[in-house]
Amino acid sequence: MSSSDRSPSTGVDVCVIGSGPAGSLVAHHLATSGHEVVVLEAGRRFDFEDNPVRMEESLRPGHDPVSVWETDRDRDAYSSDGEVFYPLNRKRVKGVGGSTLHWGGRVARFPRKDFEMESRYGVASDWPIDYGDVEPYYREAERELGVAGEDDNPNVPERAEPYPMEAFPPSYSDSLFVDACEELGIGTHSVPNARNSEAYDGRSPCIGYGTCTPVCPSGAKYSADVHARKAESEGARIVDRAVVRRLEHDAGGNRLAAAVYQTPDGATHRQTARYFVLAAGAVENPRLLLLSESERHPDGLANSSGAVGRYFMEHPYVTVVGELSERTGQHRIGFGTTESYHFYEPEGQPPPGSFKLEFLNEAGPRVVDLALRQREPLADLYGALTAPSGSMVPDLVEDAKPIEWGDDLLGTMRERYGNYFAVRAEIEPLPDPDNRVTLDESRTDEFGDPVPEVSWNRGEYGQRTAERAFEVLEEIVDTLDATVEWTERREYWGGAGHSSGTTRMGTDPDESVVDPNLRAHDVSNLYVAGASTFPTIGASQPTLTIAATALRLADHLDRDVL
Repeated sequence: MSSSDRSPSTGVDVCVIGSGPAGSLVAHHLATSGHEVVVLEAGRRFDFEDNPVRMEESLRPGHDPVSVWETDRDRDAYSSDGEVFYPLNRKRVKGVGGSTLHWGGRVARFPRKDFEMESRYGVASDWPIDYGDVEPYYREAERELGVAGEDDNPNVPERAEPYPMEAFPPSYSDSLFVDACEELGIGTHSVPNARNSEAYDGRSPCIGYGTCTPVCPSGAKYSADVHARKAESEGARIVDRAVVRRLEHDAGGNRLAAAVYQTPDGATHRQTARYFVLAAGAVENPRLLLLSESERHPDGLANSSGAVGRYFMEHPYVTVVGELSERTGQHRIGFGTTESYHFYEPEGQPPPGSFKLEFLNEAGPRVVDLALRQREPLADLYGALTAPSGSMVPDLVEDAKPIEWGDDLLGTMRERYGNYFAVRAEIEPLPDPDNRVTLDESRTDEFGDPVPEVSWNRGEYGQRTAERAFEVLEEIVDTLDATVEWTERREYWGGAGHSSGTTRMGTDPDESVVDPNLRAHDVSNLYVAGASTFPTIGASQPTLTIAATALRLADHLDRDVL
């Protein structure tokens, strides 16, 4: 079939909904094993050859960096009604590859503690699977994504084999923080990155564009469209711009019959399959289940427990930003090279809970930002252009000099560029049933369906952990062997883009949505993949665990089901 043919496929073994890392890895694994697979993706297919153009657009004044991935305000409409406004469309990309098209690329494994919160600390829940169940799939995920790293983090379990590639060397600005941490007795280590430190899997090594978020022009940073293309080469079919609006079950209500989707021409289609894998993310997964209510499932599909949409989790960040009297070399590297899990395993009963430290290489204004941060009218223009993206720079307008041009402006650029720093902590949340995704019946998307509504609240556990993290960040900054010109605290509870927990796994159908193999308790041929199934998320980026659990699911389907 041509890429413009969006009609349903016949004889399908597995229909996968979503082509992010979970969906694309499942599709590739099953297609490689000879199964008939179709993937329905709400967004469009982006051409890799256009990435340099997207990079240039992201750097231009007037461009919100996220806009280069073409968020559709009508298709992607949402609401937020919690204590914290959740900026969903700044976190996700709808398209072949999903949000890995613009992600940061950090890929640490979850430490054992993250699987054992209840048994260790008496809070949250233990996972129904343990680290040992996931470990072989962590290894496979690291090979599939291509991870550069070093076995130097004492707070994670020993590795059975080395990383596929050597770690990136620490940046210059990281070395400033490492020295300060050593003085305080805080251990640091390298960052495992899903980006190539050498040519790998037919993809380029990193060549230093420094625009990793939102776009990597070279292809050195992994994105899930890699496995989408691999899946297609093995016979899978990927249908883009196919918005799944509901899931239909059979007469008995315990098996899915079809995914109903709409295409750009306005046509509605029904994709049938023997099995279905829902892999659309921790907001769209529960939304689609709730939209699929019926007489047999009056509270939403697979929701006899009432847990669909509940236990929404996200990682807040707290940050100390500022400027030093010496160069830090900011913006020359677009990703992290050093971090610390020193505070990851609380002693005794938390809170404070886990947090990890990240040293940022992309803090402060870019050259174009400094050029625009001057007096009227350029200062106002700068503010209008950058306010939505939350630029991590102080308000310099009051102290700005008159507008400069030519050599004067060049001198200012040389003086002010590259002195900024930022160190932040990623904060562990706890699952809370009142943090949830529901349907906003008062607002609809372009198809007439209720939009997702995200209710996200801080909670005492996260607040106390954040305050302890701030104390540590300020101790590190105070220890820097340089003159600190200014610092500022930043709390960002809108989250890191790590939405999780809304279709949690468990052994009790009264308390969870899917079983340890990620099959829905209520629907025998429906599986759910991705971070929405995670009972807890610790303080680590979830993508490697998304990949590992997706590979485990694919192995289960291939070995035990199909």
